[in-house]
Amino acid sequence: MGDKVTISLIKADVGSLAGHHVVHPKQIEVAKKKLQKAKEDGLIIDYYVFNAGDDLELLMTHRKGESSPEIHGLAWDTFKEVTEKVSKPLKLYAAGQDLLAEAFSGNVRGMGPGVAEMEIEERGSEPIVVFAADKTEPGAWNLILYKIFADPWNTAGLVLDPRMAEGFTFRVMDVQEGKYIDLTTPAESYELLALIGTVGRYVIERIWRNTDKLLAAVASVTRLSLIAGRYVGKDDPVCIVRCQHGLPAVGEVLAPFFTPHFVAGWMRGSHNGPLMPVGLKDSRCSFFDGPPRVVGLGFQVADGKLVGPADLFEDVAFDHARRTALQMAELIRRNGPISPAILGMEELEYTGIVKTLEKLKDRFFKA
Repeated sequence: MGDKVTISLIKADVGSLAGHHVVHPKQIEVAKKKLQKAKEDGLIIDYYVFNAGDDLELLMTHRKGESSPEIHGLAWDTFKEVTEKVSKPLKLYAAGQDLLAEAFSGNVRGMGPGVAEMEIEERGSEPIVVFAADKTEPGAWNLILYKIFADPWNTAGLVLDPRMAEGFTFRVMDVQEGKYIDLTTPAESYELLALIGTVGRYVIERIWRNTDKLLAAVASVTRLSLIAGRYVGKDDPVCIVRCQHGLPAVGEVLAPFFTPHFVAGWMRGSHNGPLMPVGLKDSRCSFFDGPPRVVGLGFQVADGKLVGPADLFEDVAFDHARRTALQMAELIRRNGPISPAILGMEELEYTGIVKTLEKLKDRFFKA
């Protein structure tokens, strides 16, 4: 217990080995050195550097609060340093891809990197699960988070734990309009589902427990194409979920991934594919630049320090989910460039297909 601690998970694709495949070990090495120096200087309490496919993930704890210019500046400088010292000299693919701005302006939100942050008061025991996905968009968390915090078929605690029986409040972002709405479950479950089914526009950003407004989960909502006005890579979202003691158990938080679902992204950010849960050692995208993957790391937060991680999806229990995901991938690839394998035109309008449509527009005649 004590002063509030902030958990910041900030990610960026700053170049990868052999196409959009995997982070190079030297990138992780440089990032670790940068964050270790920040830890020694007292800026952060602790850190953990890892990857989800070709995305470099910086998990940090500190007491600076959410959206701290110092912490966001540290992340930005780390990504820039990795780009200049490793990605460019090694000619890694798409070096510095997610760094859409020339210079840091106080907050990495809207500049390319994805961010999930929560400022919390540590409980007597503070288990968290950190998720990071590659080759998909923030809306990929919508179904997962709904199941965790609103579906009693997934989360028995909604029925068995009185502290959860009053439900949770979901903040949903309209990423096209830059607005948000707070919806309370179970009373507004249907209204919530009416929005979050449109995953490209309505995205769950954070969740509170209704009984006492305890913050339970946060997720990144960055849409790179809306920032850049063109396709520059998929958003590859991150998410932090607190567990146990009146919140969903770790097993309930992981349960939705046992049944893979289709998400947008995959090859060239233009296809639907299954979200496959993998351990860190398998967090590399190959087949058709995928399938889309998600890693899940478990930590205990103790006086701001990160105890762990436990590589949660490395468990053989998720072998079945991986087999299912590969079967789903095989089936949908039979459609090739035909819907529903490929995304709708509203999503493709940021890709190179726009040039093809422009070239053909004068060849259309009124029927």
